[in-house]
Amino acid sequence: MKLTMKKKQQPFISAVIVAAGSSSRMGEGVNKQLLMIGDMPVVAKSIRAFEQNELVREIVVVTRGENIMDIAAMAREFGFNKVREVVSGGETRQESVAKGITCTSKEAEYYLIHDGARPLVSQHTINAVIADAMEYGAATAGVPVKDTIKRVDAKSMVIQTPDRSVLYITQTPQMFRAEPYRQALRQAEQKGLSFTDDCQLFEQAGHPVAMSAGDYTNIKITTPEDMLFAQILVTAAVDN
Repeated sequence: MKLTMKKKQQPFISAVIVAAGSSSRMGEGVNKQLLMIGDMPVVAKSIRAFEQNELVREIVVVTRGENIMDIAAMAREFGFNKVREVVSGGETRQESVAKGITCTSKEAEYYLIHDGARPLVSQHTINAVIADAMEYGAATAGVPVKDTIKRVDAKSMVIQTPDRSVLYITQTPQMFRAEPYRQALRQAEQKGLSFTDDCQLFEQAGHPVAMSAGDYTNIKITTPEDMLFAQILVTAAVDN
């Protein structure tokens, strides 16, 4: 999807790349953000997608404290001129995102939040989310569920089979109007609530979120198997 707007009409979009997780499911001592995928590290590939998007004005990267220098050097090495700051994350994703948005420009009208571990996000997906968020106030990338889903109880007994036709796998990026997002964040903090999904944070404050067309290749690297699959996808793209 290509957005055609005159420059003066373009909103100020600040991208926040969240790469502050522990990588615990990748194995001891492995930081998935710094693993090589194709010709660059995972997090650099994620940053590049937003660096190349003409509607994104700036990028803030949120990472673990020990990785700040490495990622800052990476930004210089690959010429990522939109990277405004690389900052340390918090104890939870919600805290990490909050730290990231406090480092964005005061002019920011929208926050475009993305997982650093989703390095294969396409420009089509980014632009679809931007277009829908500008229309509805908030949007997330997602894809329809392919498999049948079961709800189980504490004893792992099936208690419900939801209608697959209304179920989506939520991805990132996710984009929100800046002021309502900040209000939702303050409200959650006051109530002592912590969410692992930014849309859920926005929803609990009573705001609607649109589901934008994502891509099944926009995978999140969480386990060694995900990394293998991502390498296959990158190799296939180069070969084609």
